[in-house]
Amino acid sequence: MMELNQKRIVRAWSFYDWANSAYSLIITSAIFPAYFTAIIPEQVNLLGRNFHRDALASYSISLSFLIIAFLSPILSSIADSRSNKKMFLRFFCYLGSLSCMALFFFEKNTHGHVNLIYGLCCSILASIGFCGSLVFYNAFLPEIASKDQQDAVSANGFSMGYIGSVILMIFCFAFILADEQLKWGLGSLPVRMSFVAVGIWWMGFAQITFAVLKEDALPKSGHHGSILFNGFQELKKVWHQLKQIPVLKRFLFAFFFYNMGVLTVMYMATYFAGDALHMETTQLLSVILIIQLVAIAGARLFAYLSQRWGNRQSLIVLVLIWICICIAAYKVVTVNQFYILAFCVGMVMGGIQSLSRSTYSKLLPDTEDHASFFSFYDVCEKLGIVIGTLSFGLISDYVGLRASALGLAVYFVIGLIGLFWMKDNFVRKSSGAQ
Repeated sequence: MMELNQKRIVRAWSFYDWANSAYSLIITSAIFPAYFTAIIPEQVNLLGRNFHRDALASYSISLSFLIIAFLSPILSSIADSRSNKKMFLRFFCYLGSLSCMALFFFEKNTHGHVNLIYGLCCSILASIGFCGSLVFYNAFLPEIASKDQQDAVSANGFSMGYIGSVILMIFCFAFILADEQLKWGLGSLPVRMSFVAVGIWWMGFAQITFAVLKEDALPKSGHHGSILFNGFQELKKVWHQLKQIPVLKRFLFAFFFYNMGVLTVMYMATYFAGDALHMETTQLLSVILIIQLVAIAGARLFAYLSQRWGNRQSLIVLVLIWICICIAAYKVVTVNQFYILAFCVGMVMGGIQSLSRSTYSKLLPDTEDHASFFSFYDVCEKLGIVIGTLSFGLISDYVGLRASALGLAVYFVIGLIGLFWMKDNFVRKSSGAQ
């Protein structure tokens, strides 16, 4: 067992945020979406149907999260019964990082043809690796930090992630920009090399986490029957337990909807900027850098404010800002306006993700397997992303890209209602759940 609040353990745990956030920035939000938009025609015929490229990207993201939402309870059941969260953390880390490296071969050939299915498969596997590893990574949080420290530890992890990903992003961006400005004529090589760099960065720095995190050597008791179905039985058990913990149930309701909006924005913002505003690749990458740099301060700011206002009030403020961002995105018409919007997104993105993770961790019962509860949290998150990205793609396909941005505001409004539904029965400052 690990002791709580040990600096060495907390730092090693946070280094996984540092490691995997390179995927979140470069593959999810920045270089890969810009590259995808650059080499894929606006209309794509796939499986006998025409897709807009943004909708196709959205649907592929939905599929990857649907797969991981199904796998998550099975995996957490195995991890709970055998006390091997770290083994699964390592497996999904390697799956994700190797899939990122494999994207090096996703390109347009000399005849103008793109190996689209290969690229989509690699991106889906990378997404599964990223999301699958987070199930087990997040489950370590209540095992390394006491409740009064979890806001700060969670925020520190996100901040380290933003810093690490920005460092790698700057190197990749510099290589791409140098090729363009100095006329090296390397074509897509600098972009594709950035995918390899992400995989190496992710796998390499994760070794710090793997070397330090420990868990019980013996399997936990109380797990019987088929491992394949135990995970779903655990989710059912958690669902019934939520009836006895109203504050946790209401938080999950709110989280499901507002996080649906947050992560859809994170995954689709670059596609939106590229097609709605016709921003160039270097402009898109600049926008993403702004978001990441500002998010470092945002995560720490709202961790501080949660200590003064309480978690619920801080989340309400964050969701209100997100609603304003969605409305502004519908109306934005110039690149400079989008830069301002990106600054606002960065300020609240890190804050809401960090505070959501630590809030949920604080509200967990002390005597339960953390992996099962975090699996439930993860399934809520992933199903939310499936619905969010799928609806974004459908609205974009049938109504228009700007309408998709406005539609996300509805999810934030429902999440806001859920937060108000919690009333005052909620964790405040460093106290436990009431």
